[in-house]
Order: sequence, then C-alpha cells, then structure tokens
Amino acid sequence: MTTVFIDGESGTTGLGIRERLGAIPQVTLKSLPSDRRRDPSARRDIMAEVDLIVLCLPDDAARESAAMAASLGSAAPKVLDASTAHRVAPDWVYGFAEMLPGQAERIAAAQNVSNPGCYPTGAIGLIRPLVDAGLIPADYPITINAVSGYSGGGKAMIQAHDTAHGPAFELYGLGLEHKHVPETQLYGGLTRRPIFVPAVGHYLKGMLVSVPLHLDTLPGKPGGADLRAVLEARYAGCDLVRVVAPPADGKLEPEALNDTDRLELYVLANEKHRQAVLVARLDNLGKGASGAAVQNIALMLGLHTGVGARELVDA
Repeated sequence: MTTVFIDGESGTTGLGIRERLGAIPQVTLKSLPSDRRRDPSARRDIMAEVDLIVLCLPDDAARESAAMAASLGSAAPKVLDASTAHRVAPDWVYGFAEMLPGQAERIAAAQNVSNPGCYPTGAIGLIRPLVDAGLIPADYPITINAVSGYSGGGKAMIQAHDTAHGPAFELYGLGLEHKHVPETQLYGGLTRRPIFVPAVGHYLKGMLVSVPLHLDTLPGKPGGADLRAVLEARYAGCDLVRVVAPPADGKLEPEALNDTDRLELYVLANEKHRQAVLVARLDNLGKGASGAAVQNIALMLGLHTGVGARELVDA
C-alpha cells in the first residue's frame, strides 16, 4: 500500500484525482479535517506521513507547499504539482509521459513532477515530434487555436456557466499572455514564442487544440502523410495517445473523449492547396488534468507502468 495526500482536494482537479485514486486498491488517501487544512503544522505533519503529495493549489500556495515538503529532508514525500508554479522549473520533471522516449522512466525516478496543462498537452503532443524530426523548424511561427469546456476555467467560470448559462462561445486570453505559453514553447521544442488563442464553449468538458500549417513553408515541403508518419512513429505502442485517421465527414467535436484519459491526434491535409491543420482532442479533466495526474502518480509510486487510472483499478 502507498499513501497520498492531496493538498487542495476540494477543487475541480483535486476532486477528480481523489475520485480516481479512491478506486485504486493500492492507494490509501489521507486527508486533514476542513478546519485544519490551513494549519501549517498539521499540513507538515501529514506530509511527513505519506509517500506522495499532490498540489492542487494556486501557484504561490503550491510553491509554499513544495518548499514545506522539501524541508522534511529524508522524510520528504514525492511531489506532483498540478499548478503552473513549477512547469518550466529546471529541477522538476515534466509529467507528459509520452512526450519523449524515456519520459515515463524520468517521471518514475523523479522526486518532483509538474503535471502538464490541458492545452499544452494537446499542443506539445502535436508539435514536439515534428520539431524533433526537423519537419517544423524550432523558430517556426506557430499559431495554436483551442477550445475547451468551461470546467477548465475554475470555480468562477463553472458557476457563471451553471447559473447564468454563460456565453455560447468566447475567445479569451487576447492579451497573448496565457499562462500555458511558456511550457508549450519549452516542451514543444520551440525557440520562437507561439501565438496561442484559447476559447471556451458553453459545455462542461472536452477540448480541441489545432495548429494550422502551410506545408510549402516547412523544410522539405512535406505532405500530410509525412507529418502523420512522424506522429505515428513517436506514439507507436502508447496506450493513451493515438494517431487517428481523418474523419470522413471532415468534422471533429470536442466531447467525444469525455470521461476517458485518452489523447487523439489528427493530421488533416489538403495537398492541392498545400495546407494542413494538426488537431488534438482530449478531455480537459482527463488527460488534460486528473487523468494525467493519476498516470504520473502511478509511475512515481511504482504501482503500474501501464496507462491510466482506470487500468490501475484491476492491475
């Protein structure tokens, strides 16, 4: 048995992680009474009792909790941070297990792991293999467009949509300073800062991330089949990440992977016009948040080197 403490378990991601971990027989969850969750001594004591802590906190609070855990020295638990506080920190391992060969092993060996953002999971999953293969230059002017269900916006946005029915669709982050850009650039292998335009729709969860490309501006002027071959080679044998054939009707809707921990990748090309769009589809609360967290927890605790939370239940 292994023990886990979720620091900030009442938020959307924390509740999702707790639900998934609660179904895994190898894991015992530890909690603090609600009146002691802000008590530093109580939090430090419980950190010393567990094998791993999960930080589902605002960035400043996550940094504080990570420092508190590290102060325990040899008694320090492993730490998985679901905030953005440590995603580009050089001494933290990025928790996208399929991103690179050997990344799952790096996560398994790490003391501190940062859980990826939902949008970057889709964008990096599409871009990084093509940059590594030289089909997209590192300084290419990448544009990323994405739409998510409103659950990705936190309690205030969820309440606004649930009670006031929110707008049907809206762009946001139009100051081009979205907090997910630094990790997308770093782990996407990009030297030029990408333009990222996120949007939210009036539905609970589900996400599409798209990257348009002019094929004749890429080295060697590849076709859609070349792009797809690189993605297929990178993710061959992966259980949660799949390269999928283009839909026959030319449409993709964002909710098809809801309540799964999967990530689907598409290459949609028009060879006549030498244009393509790369698309990633995922549940922003699954592979984009809680599902990825439980996958990382499993690796960090040596529970199972396979795939997602649901597979661990019967492992």
